[in-house]
Amino acid sequence: MGELITAIGLLFFIEGLFLAIFPSRIKNMLELIKNTPENKLRSFGVVFLIIGFLIIWYIKSL
Repeated sequence: MGELITAIGLLFFIEGLFLAIFPSRIKNMLELIKNTPENKLRSFGVVFLIIGFLIIWYIKSL
């Protein structure tokens, strides 16, 4: 459970860092996402989900 909370905290930290450093870039990216078809977003989501799972699986197996 502690690892999950640490991972969520790291996620918030990285998101906040990007928002603090690049606010105008984030707004542009959100506009781009808004105009992207849902199927393409879903495909990207699945790809990132698999990559994330493989990274976690690899780290845990060491």
